[in-house]
Amino acid sequence: MQHAPMRPSGGRAMHARRLGAICMGLGLGTAALAAPPPLATEHLTVATLGPPSPHWAYVLDLATNNETDERLLVFDADRNEHLGQIDAGYYPSFAQSADGKTTAAVTTYWSRGWHGTRTDVVEFTDNTTLNYTHEILLPPKRMQGPPSAFGAAFSADQRFLYVANLTPAASFTVVDLGKKAVAGEIETDGCVLVIPSGPRRVSSLCESGRLLTVTLDETGHEASRALSKPFFDADKDPIFVQGTRNGSGVLFVSFLGDVYGVDLSGAEPKFAATWPLVTPAERGTWRPSGNQLVAYQPRRERLYVPMHVGGEGSHKVGGSEIWAFDAAKHQRLARWKFDPKRYGAIVAVQVTQDEKPLLFALTDTSALLVLDPDSGKIKHVEGKVGQSAWYLVNP
Repeated sequence: MQHAPMRPSGGRAMHARRLGAICMGLGLGTAALAAPPPLATEHLTVATLGPPSPHWAYVLDLATNNETDERLLVFDADRNEHLGQIDAGYYPSFAQSADGKTTAAVTTYWSRGWHGTRTDVVEFTDNTTLNYTHEILLPPKRMQGPPSAFGAAFSADQRFLYVANLTPAASFTVVDLGKKAVAGEIETDGCVLVIPSGPRRVSSLCESGRLLTVTLDETGHEASRALSKPFFDADKDPIFVQGTRNGSGVLFVSFLGDVYGVDLSGAEPKFAATWPLVTPAERGTWRPSGNQLVAYQPRRERLYVPMHVGGEGSHKVGGSEIWAFDAAKHQRLARWKFDPKRYGAIVAVQVTQDEKPLLFALTDTSALLVLDPDSGKIKHVEGKVGQSAWYLVNP
């Protein structure tokens, strides 16, 4: 007897069809995934910013949460945008070449982050790309602290870089930029900072109220030195070391609000008569203060100083106003008020040196204000520039 072939029941037949469909789908999916289109090869490139603009603000961020990793942030005030940053190690000093194309950062690193072997170095950055180009090692003694315009400086012909040292013994290192090596060290008898003048002269500020001026030879070694007469009294009214260049000289401001002009065009410094920022009624009440408290615009002969109401010892407090002066006539032109609750107190000012200048102000909340230098009107507010913005460099 023959038996009919056994057929799967209806449920089994449906399961078989589904299984076949799933297998076919998996096969097609695997085939599709096995040969994806090739991805385009990526190549890293470095953008070129173009020639440095006089309206770029280089903002030092002290990064107080991680002070061994400070940086110089580059902000374009014409386009109101960040362009990049220059890494700068621990409490750096900065100098820019005369053509604005190079930034020299004098800084310190340790082999274990915040301890270990110390290395002092000057690092050079191409400002058109913000690329590191090269470095020169320094003796491990350079001055560490809040920056000023005279912690490091190029010679007038860009042949040497001068670096202030403090261990606490005071001196300065002479760096030969052509040879990319240290040329020597000049002891300064307790006087600090490097203020270049002429082809081979460097002046340092002394506690006695004098200037020590050292003349170098063509190899960067000392040829002669001279000590000036006192031009301020550090016991009665000390000056802030954060001065500003004024053509061939420097303008310093005192704690009580007097302006001291120093002409460095000759072999010996010449001191102008002091003049006051404040009236007799304001003296001792309204005071200049901050981290970078004086800016000078040479084309308009304008001086800008943040001011605050305070007593003795308040010289680091930020300003609630910026006062504008005619530096030639020694006259106050304007007082511009800023709300510290809205923007923060003003701790640094800098003005561009071009024909259409901008005035920059940094606050203790790390806001960057871009101002009209004639009216004080705020053109732009960059609300947060780094962790702890402290100082401004401008080409």
